[in-house]
Amino acid sequence: MSEASVTVTLPDGSQKQTAAGTPIGDFVRDSIGAGLAKAAVLARANGAFVDLSQKLDRDTKLEIFTTKAPEALETIRHDAAHIVADAVQRLFPGTQVTIGPSIENGFYYDFDRGQPFTEEDLAKIEVEANRIIAADIPFARTEVSPDEAIKLFSDKGEKFKVEIIQDIVGKGATVLSLYRHGDWIDFCEGPHGPSTGRVGVIKILSSSAAYWRGDHRNKTLQRIYGTAFFDKKGLDAWLKQREEAEKRDHRRLGKDLDLFHFHPFAPGSAFWTPKGTAIYTVLSSYMRHLALSNGYVEIKTPLLYNKGLWEISGHWGKYKENMFLVEDSEAKAAGDPDPHHFSLKPMNCPSHHIYYSFRKQSYRDLPLRLHTQDVLHRNEAAGSLGGLTRVRQFAQDDAHIYCREDQIAEEVKSFVKLLDHVYNAVGLKYSAKFATRPPQRIGDDAMWDRAEGSLKAALDALGLAYELKPGDGAFYGPKIDFDVSDSIGRKWQLGTVQLDYAAPERFDLTYVGEDGKPHRPVVLHRAIYGSFERFIAILIEHFAGAFPVWLAPLQVAIVTVTDRVNDHARKVMDRLAAVGVRVTFDDSNGTMQAKVREASLQKIPYTIVIGDKEVASDSVSVRTFGAAEQQKMETMPFDAFAERLVREAKYP
Repeated sequence: MSEASVTVTLPDGSQKQTAAGTPIGDFVRDSIGAGLAKAAVLARANGAFVDLSQKLDRDTKLEIFTTKAPEALETIRHDAAHIVADAVQRLFPGTQVTIGPSIENGFYYDFDRGQPFTEEDLAKIEVEANRIIAADIPFARTEVSPDEAIKLFSDKGEKFKVEIIQDIVGKGATVLSLYRHGDWIDFCEGPHGPSTGRVGVIKILSSSAAYWRGDHRNKTLQRIYGTAFFDKKGLDAWLKQREEAEKRDHRRLGKDLDLFHFHPFAPGSAFWTPKGTAIYTVLSSYMRHLALSNGYVEIKTPLLYNKGLWEISGHWGKYKENMFLVEDSEAKAAGDPDPHHFSLKPMNCPSHHIYYSFRKQSYRDLPLRLHTQDVLHRNEAAGSLGGLTRVRQFAQDDAHIYCREDQIAEEVKSFVKLLDHVYNAVGLKYSAKFATRPPQRIGDDAMWDRAEGSLKAALDALGLAYELKPGDGAFYGPKIDFDVSDSIGRKWQLGTVQLDYAAPERFDLTYVGEDGKPHRPVVLHRAIYGSFERFIAILIEHFAGAFPVWLAPLQVAIVTVTDRVNDHARKVMDRLAAVGVRVTFDDSNGTMQAKVREASLQKIPYTIVIGDKEVASDSVSVRTFGAAEQQKMETMPFDAFAERLVREAKYP
């Protein structure tokens, strides 16, 4: 009798046979090649990420992730968290472990210890962690019953692990997974890499206090932050990028350049200075100009809504804790135990759906493209607030496109062209991710086939390369997300277009078709900036505060050689302002050199110097920001300079 076999389908569609029970790592080595096996870190089997030790016991769609894949880097950072926890307990016996996830650019692990970690402690931990890497100890997964897991960690005195396990068991878990490397063991879902040696190198970054489970009423723990890479070259490149990022931090530059401020009386809400407001207004006007010239109509909708709207949309049940609730005085007077019947809007979608329903729509009216820049509020946790990247009050370049199914591909194509124009205008390179149907979703497979086919057709028609993200779509439809890379190589998730079949059903949205019968439209949610606040933060860091002329809050600074030409300088300022130039005149008592230096520190694109010679010839001496210090200033007629400014200040 022949040995049972299973069929393995690879990403290119090819199929291979292997004996049932073969570990994935062995299959890769024997059936694909030793080179791939050496570089492999983890796999995705039938849609789920798994260890390479996972056995192939049924027909499987298999994808292997090597050291070049982002998923592999995230995995070894999870490995690194385990390794650091092992190192801590070796060096500081009696320390209890809690949780240690991978995070963006690294990992952290929280420990229960009587005192904070010192810089010397962190240095020792890093050395010990890298010794564990050098030992190349295999990661081994085992599955146990809840009782076995609780006994194991109880015997170790790990009360935090026991609490986590009890919570998971309370939610219905009957089998738990453990990961061991050497003598050290942790409760973890995985997956993990083959061994500690696959990690490469660990760098400990910092430590801080943290509350158990993020609750200030719980015990204070000690958190260690770190990062990991496959090799030192990758680590060194990241550390260099991190150093440059610190110089560009929008919170520091926002203060130095006087763009925005925050105050404890309005946490998570920015106070925009005149200069910051200028940037905000230019971006707002630019997007409004692009939207209106591409067939959108702009609307404004209320800020405050009764909970009835959020019950229809589903937010009242699933998002209520993130909304700013407002008390209904009549309900309170009537004795309602929960009189908070209103909320500030956290997003625009439901209000746009209401607007759509105000009139009877025809197929001739579609697509209907609604653009909004209204203020939104979300009740973000205080501990998550940080500069402009995570705020409570913000606005979006929000739009919703209501269209027929046969219009989806063309609308997506038009949106991507618009997004391409905007990102190119500010020098942001971008990549696309196509996210398909998740396991939990609404609608039948035929609907999802149509929806995914429409989005894919639009991407293919544009010739746009994209990364496929199986299972990452929204529950109501597939989506395309766009990551941008800034000037120092960091990635930020920004634009999105999402196909929504659920909202028209929830809000009973219809249009009259050519057949005279009612039909459901589909909704495309789309944004390019995302939030203005976050987009401005990204641009501040991308440009290091030195904005291009069209976007600079101040485009020209005027400096005089002598006070006797100040009146002429003011006339020059008025003439520039008259043609739309954002200009300032420094008439303080400082020296000319000091004023020029201040304009440079403020990163103003042009500084013009005016003396007796310039007055006599109606000219200006121009210094361009960033030019070499020894470079002589360029002297030109005022009219020629004004023409240059007007040209450079136009929307790209």
